[in-house]
Amino acid sequence: MNSLGKQGEPFVFLIDFEMEKPRLFPLNGNDFKLWFEIPGFSKLTENQGKIKLKKWETFPVSFEQYNTGFDLVKKHIFNGDTYLLNYTQPTPVKTNLTPNEIFSMSSAPFKIYFENEFVCFSPERFVQIQDGKIISHPMKGTIDADNENAHENILNDSKELAEHNTIVDLIRNDLSLVAEDVRVDEFRYISHIKTNKKNLLQVSSSISGVLPANYAEQIGDIIFALLPAGSVSGAPKKKTLEIINAAENYKRGYYTGVFGVFDGKNLDSCVLIRYIEIDGDNLIYKSGGGITFMSEADKEYEEMLKKVYVPIA
Repeated sequence: MNSLGKQGEPFVFLIDFEMEKPRLFPLNGNDFKLWFEIPGFSKLTENQGKIKLKKWETFPVSFEQYNTGFDLVKKHIFNGDTYLLNYTQPTPVKTNLTPNEIFSMSSAPFKIYFENEFVCFSPERFVQIQDGKIISHPMKGTIDADNENAHENILNDSKELAEHNTIVDLIRNDLSLVAEDVRVDEFRYISHIKTNKKNLLQVSSSISGVLPANYAEQIGDIIFALLPAGSVSGAPKKKTLEIINAAENYKRGYYTGVFGVFDGKNLDSCVLIRYIEIDGDNLIYKSGGGITFMSEADKEYEEMLKKVYVPIA
């Protein structure tokens, strides 16, 4: 990434959560089976036409199984080992749509389809670099948009506020590793997401900093210094990652990793959430949420299930 950045060569990158299987492709290459549509860039599969979503069945882990990992996380929180941890679990799903059809029909700011690996329709930008300025939009806080006073309730929820404060502080510290003049430009704004099950409200913030003049030749160092993404890991990162590994008891793979495009000067990227893994003929949805000392197992379990959707109206 550094070498291509120095040469001003455009590329596409894909980095898994464990950072064990990073992939790098030329932006204009046609010999790799990775399709995407993000703001300003796209490489699309053949149009499949409109097919209705007729079947969407989910087979989540039981609450008892979820709660085993949750209890371990809360134990570490009360021990002071972590104060925010993104806890996730896999949910097998069955649908009449193929991964390619899900990719083609989904409505999301960032869509990625890696053949035989995964399809992802992410609402969350990781970092964006524009003319030497780096910007992040961490996303924390989800509520059913149809709930009464949903907008006010999500903004006034003390648990959600504490979680959001923590993640904003973490991302601000992360950006300070690679940039100067780091600041929070917008705190807790709300986005609306339409899904096949219900409409959701999602809370985000915007944080920015100024990169050094030669940032392009350090582009790989900059991205890897920020990984894994704070919004899908937690704080403090190193110890939290150890706890995630013990509590989740499965490999995330590309789920909660990052995807991005570098055009030779500027960069845009997303966090790989709202993600369906392809395992032969089986589809596995991976989802979760942030756990703090105020979290309650039943509510967090419901939030995890709420995020098992496709953004197809």
